[in-house]
Amino acid sequence: MPEKASSRGSGAKKGAPKYQNKFAYTHNRGSKTTKKILAAPVDGLCKRCTDQVMWRKQYRKYKPLTTPKKCVACEQKKVTKAYHVLCDGCANEKGVCAKCMEAEEIVEGHNPKTSQQRVKEQQELEQKLASMRERQRRSYLRKLRRGDIVAADIPDVCNSDDDFEYTDSEGEDEEEDEEEGDGDEE
Repeated sequence: MPEKASSRGSGAKKGAPKYQNKFAYTHNRGSKTTKKILAAPVDGLCKRCTDQVMWRKQYRKYKPLTTPKKCVACEQKKVTKAYHVLCDGCANEKGVCAKCMEAEEIVEGHNPKTSQQRVKEQQELEQKLASMRERQRRSYLRKLRRGDIVAADIPDVCNSDDDFEYTDSEGEDEEEDEEEGDGDEE
């Protein structure tokens, strides 16, 4: 009998990977490396490459450069951003993506927040904190330090008393209503 040949021909696809990233990775809150990685701007890349680098950041696959790399065009150690093959000067000069080197539309800096936005958010935070009660302010700041909430998630609790339960006064009113009702029935 002839030996069995492989059922899969050369170049045939294997199928989906066993483990797929279906949900975002939960970053270590206190890690200095994570803060550095998330704060690093993604610029000088086309849309496709920007999405790839942002995916790496989101799923904790991004590895920052420790030393500058050699630029493919000028052959000097000027590449300081991870996954780039061209330095910023050569990429701007040629008008190409610094990662894939294709002449496509370059996405302008994909830094989540500019300095003006940060200052504006800081001012809004200070205004909201000033309008909160002491107990609410301390509770909010404690949750912020622990990392349970983000600074942008400021609750609008200045005028709401949802946290307080006035059971004493409500309980007395209910007892009075019951007493009046008992007397009418006899």
